[in-house]
Amino acid sequence: MLDIPSGTFEAAYHGIANSVLWFTHHMLYHTPLEPVFDEDFSGQWAGYEAYNAAFADALAQEAADGAAVLVQDYHLALVPGMLRARRPDLRIGHFSHTPWAPADYFRLLPDDVAAQVLAGMLGADRTAFLTARWARLFAECCARVLGATVEGGGPPREDAAPEGLSSDDAAPEDFSLTVTYEGRTTHVGVHPLGADGDFLRERAHRSDVADRLAQLRDQVGTGPDGAPRRVLVRVDRTELSKNIVRGLYAYRRLLADRPEWRERVVHLAFAYPSRQDLAVYRDYTAEVSRVAEEINREFGTGGWTPVVLHVKDDFARSLAAYRMADVALVNPVRDGMNLVAKEVPVVSDAGCVLVLSREAGAHEELAPDVLSVNPFDVRETAAALHSALEADPADRAERTRRLAATATSRPPARWFLDQLEALPG
Repeated sequence: MLDIPSGTFEAAYHGIANSVLWFTHHMLYHTPLEPVFDEDFSGQWAGYEAYNAAFADALAQEAADGAAVLVQDYHLALVPGMLRARRPDLRIGHFSHTPWAPADYFRLLPDDVAAQVLAGMLGADRTAFLTARWARLFAECCARVLGATVEGGGPPREDAAPEGLSSDDAAPEDFSLTVTYEGRTTHVGVHPLGADGDFLRERAHRSDVADRLAQLRDQVGTGPDGAPRRVLVRVDRTELSKNIVRGLYAYRRLLADRPEWRERVVHLAFAYPSRQDLAVYRDYTAEVSRVAEEINREFGTGGWTPVVLHVKDDFARSLAAYRMADVALVNPVRDGMNLVAKEVPVVSDAGCVLVLSREAGAHEELAPDVLSVNPFDVRETAAALHSALEADPADRAERTRRLAATATSRPPARWFLDQLEALPG
């Protein structure tokens, strides 16, 4: 464990990583008012530099000669460059778990900070991303901000079709792109993270999940005709990028436009509080609860609660919801991957239609078997929910089978080892 002063950690983790870099890569800023880069930001950036230097110093001291070092995520973007300066003998990799912003948006950052982030990551022998889209956008930023030379990989694909990768997109293991800057060449790779199918299937059938399943079925109940109600599930942190509020708007639109679904469907919405130290997250969490309550007041009856909202994190309950879902809604405005989209089909009991945002990294792999939506279009999402609820059970089961196979094709252990084996040298 590193002994990092609390002020340094606060500046690096909350001030820069979560409040600046996360917002940049997920394109979350309300630009008429934010971001504002002033003296407070300068102090926080100094803390971020010190935080990264502490990791680089520790790695430089502890790593064996010629060792491989894999640095993870945006919290430690400067470490590869710092470590390269301290220990040029090391084989250094970096992996980004977030999306990457287009160059025009990335350049909201102060010029020196934008350059420092990119140059820091280019200190790695190889830097990798969850999708080809994010990798290309990183390379575009290197070219436009640093003037670096980019070879391979094709052009940035912000205009990628909703159906996913085009026929000329390489499989992740075949993706090849290099960035050359100040005489050094960094390889850029793609490693989609999959679900751990063996663990999920075993965990989803333990007794605590069975108990939660019975409780949820009791909460969902039966419709006026005595048949079990359909179940629409979402499981998310109350993270701004997860788009929970628009998902609730879409469900409200479904009930308004399609009255035949009233009393015949229940939305299990699990929204687990996240980053409540930040006011904007507290406000967002409160808005989720407010909209859910509003829907229940507008449409609910004595025997039917349209939205069952749970805000206390409970993994067993989440797995139970996955198992019973007829439809799963995963509609982030921007997401590096989104493992919920991959976990639901793995444990589904009878098949589940996945309504998936085209802005989720998982969409590149799962697109052929999902209902794709623009996460900002509430009308389109409501229509997709209707189509999903009407899906033929046999088709739904077959799509779920294919989704599960794709979702588990690159489990975490393979994902990690692939990065290690791909390091040059």
